Amino acid sequence: MSTRSYAIGDIHGHPEKLRAAHDLIAADRDRTGDGESPVIHLGDLTDRGPDSRGVIEMLIEGIAAGAPWIVLLGNHDRMFHRFLNDPDWHDPGLREDLGWLDPRLGGDTTLESYGVAPVAGRNLYEVHREAVAKVPRAHRDFVAALPLTHSRGEVLFVHAGIRPGVALADQTEDDLVWIRKGWLEDGRDHGPLVVHGHTALERPRHFGNRVDLDGGAAYGRPLAAAVIEGREVSLLTPDGRTPLRPEPEA
Repeated sequence: MSTRSYAIGDIHGHPEKLRAAHDLIAADRDRTGDGESPVIHLGDLTDRGPDSRGVIEMLIEGIAAGAPWIVLLGNHDRMFHRFLNDPDWHDPGLREDLGWLDPRLGGDTTLESYGVAPVAGRNLYEVHREAVAKVPRAHRDFVAALPLTHSRGEVLFVHAGIRPGVALADQTEDDLVWIRKGWLEDGRDHGPLVVHGHTALERPRHFGNRVDLDGGAAYGRPLAAAVIEGREVSLLTPDGRTPLRPEPEA
């Protein structure tokens, strides 16, 4: 049984970049004759980009049509979901003075993609009422049901990372969608190769024990698509596969 998997980094409201990533995967499928290996989307579907609604719609439609796609929950997706349930909820991963609607987080652009009036200067509860009215229930249900992790072969897929030394069953949601401190600098073997996003880099990188596929699509760079076979990782480009070599010293 093949354990080939495809993975896509943080999308952040860019459906055109998501289509381009899937086109690269489709080209690799044509070369290998593989129509079945799953595509794992590493979360952060929403925020910062211009069309979070379009991203979620594309994923819902693809899965409904039978595409072997898995979509994980990112911290931005969690903030979107929780705001719609309770506008007073504050994500523990954020500073106390920073809220999801702040332009630095990008919740404003997500709501505007659903036709919500610009949020700047508006009453929080007025924005919430309009958002609840305009975000389709199908989109809310989709985000609410997103899993936190996916394991396949020798690889663990997760949005942000894991708390080193803690069993997977004991990991907290806060860490799985937010962790940086204590994780990014940890060079130990975690068992599986951990493939994640969340921490934007100038380019995807392989650190030996983990692979960060957030190449900064939210900041004008392409959306990374990769193929993983066993523990071997290659980025997908218009010219085919480019091996992503471990850089443990980084």
